Amino acid sequence: MTTLTVEGADLTDPQTFLAPADELAKMWRRFRTESPIHWHEVHDHAVPGFWVLSRYQDVLDVYRDKTHFTSERGNVLATLLEGGDSAAGRMLAVTDGPRHRELRNVMLKAFAPRVLDPVVAGVYERADRLVRLAVARGECDFAQDVAEHIPMATVADLLGVPASDRDYLLTLTKEALSTEEADSSADEALVARNELLFYFADLAADRRAAPRDDVVSVLATSTVNGEPLTDQEIIFNCYSIIIGGDETSRLSMICGMHELIAHPQQWQRLISGDVTVESAVEEVLRWVSPAMHFGRRALKDVEVAGRLVRAGDVVTLWNSSANYDEDVFADPTTFDLGRTPNKHVAFGYGPHFCPGAFLGRAEIAALLTALRTHVAEAVPTGPAKPIHSNFLHGYSSLPVALKAAR
Repeated sequence: MTTLTVEGADLTDPQTFLAPADELAKMWRRFRTESPIHWHEVHDHAVPGFWVLSRYQDVLDVYRDKTHFTSERGNVLATLLEGGDSAAGRMLAVTDGPRHRELRNVMLKAFAPRVLDPVVAGVYERADRLVRLAVARGECDFAQDVAEHIPMATVADLLGVPASDRDYLLTLTKEALSTEEADSSADEALVARNELLFYFADLAADRRAAPRDDVVSVLATSTVNGEPLTDQEIIFNCYSIIIGGDETSRLSMICGMHELIAHPQQWQRLISGDVTVESAVEEVLRWVSPAMHFGRRALKDVEVAGRLVRAGDVVTLWNSSANYDEDVFADPTTFDLGRTPNKHVAFGYGPHFCPGAFLGRAEIAALLTALRTHVAEAVPTGPAKPIHSNFLHGYSSLPVALKAAR
């Protein structure tokens, strides 16, 4: 296939990210060495182009710089290129300044141990049960039969979503963000996003009237400076939780299984206890980098690694490159479940570090624990099917045969 050069790579095209993993690794190495602060032209959007940051330190510097950069005009390439995000100033991920701090404090209250402890217990029970069932069948689609059901059920537990609605929400979540099929349309994604927002509007109204011990109730009953959150703030932040909490964890689990199969020595290290589940979780997150990038817009002229970024410029921060930076990670193209230290940026960094990181780690840990306990060997029974996205990395299908541990 054609070599992915710095000038020839179109990072707006999901097709680019369907290249083999070794080709993508070479592409990002070229970015880091040849053009680490790279101007990427765009001809059919509201902006003429955007900056591509590929080195770990540069990515970190912009993540934590809230003086020169904002998330309020979009935080992923698609919305940045379209000129903004309709949830800006109301959803935590695309809110800055004092309101971001206030919303984050409310969200952290929603993710308090009192709320999370029973949810995490449910994660471990669910992962163990799903893996045991898959082993008993002998063959399964690991993506659709196992990984798909852990994070969605977890987020649904967190939000207090009735069991009868969970398959419906999973379908909407896939349609709204990952665009797993190449022929999926933008209109379908928009309809799915609106359906999710309508759903949470109804749920928030129910919780305001009759609060329970769940995150929607926390959002619906919290006040900031004596004022309740607006309906839109509640709805948009529920949407953010279900999108972030389902997609990234689900794709990390699927990719983690894919890599364990591809690296049998690492599988044996996990089974034997040669590596801890905790270190394995971090390497899965680094290796997968499920959210390939996040983005910012410059508020004022600023120099980044010797290049002038002008006010209004779009800047994209590529986790999928930063997490393989040779200046930070020894032998980064080796999948090493015992890697330490492992200061990846899979959850972002700085003021917008993912508030659900603890729960995401717990989900992957629960799955790896179940695999280590119940599975001696896994072999593919068909090709893995990659999703079609320039934002998320992973697979929508992973057929496998599982051999039970003795």
